[in-house]
Amino acid sequence: MKLFRRGESSTTDATADTTADANGGSTAITTKTTPTVTPGKGRPTPKRREAQGKRRGPVAPAPLTAKEARARRKATRGTKEERKAASAERKLAAQDRRARMLAGEDKYLLPRDQGPVRAYVRDLVDARRNLVGLFMPMALVLIMSMFAAPGLQTIVTLAMLVMMLFMIIEGVILGRIVNNRVRERFPETTDTGYRLGWYAFVRASQIRKMRAPKPRVGPGEAV
Repeated sequence: MKLFRRGESSTTDATADTTADANGGSTAITTKTTPTVTPGKGRPTPKRREAQGKRRGPVAPAPLTAKEARARRKATRGTKEERKAASAERKLAAQDRRARMLAGEDKYLLPRDQGPVRAYVRDLVDARRNLVGLFMPMALVLIMSMFAAPGLQTIVTLAMLVMMLFMIIEGVILGRIVNNRVRERFPETTDTGYRLGWYAFVRASQIRKMRAPKPRVGPGEAV
């Protein structure tokens, strides 16, 4: 049997089998060799295009002085005329988006205002003459009168409490009306209940000219 010394390498593994004859005088040695399997990398070899795409170009050194840093910022920002043109374009784009939002285009509305159900609720509210819509201007008048005549503070406070009571009552009635109409028009919708009633109440509490999106129907019109 051949023995390997320390440090020797072999590409095969040897196993010896020894058999004896009937007289016990001779032996036969059979050697089996098993090839060694080289494990793979576990990932495909990247293509040249992919490898070249991952290479990064040289990185510019950091500026050594404040003047150099300002020069780099100025170069990246562009000229004064280019900055003015970009600012004008952004303003025009913002104005266009706001105009489309006020017009009620669903793409430009806030998530809370999107969808046919919310548009129908806005029409229902805008077609009604809501007492709750007078709360803000009346509250402003009462507060101003309280500063002008401090002796009326008790009366003003009582009047505001009465107004808030009427607001709560009208808000509950408006929420029920809106939910019933929405269930009739959109029976498969899940946008009902407290959220829809609160949405209608907030819309009704705003001054008509300040509502966004702008009303599409006038007071008293059929929806």
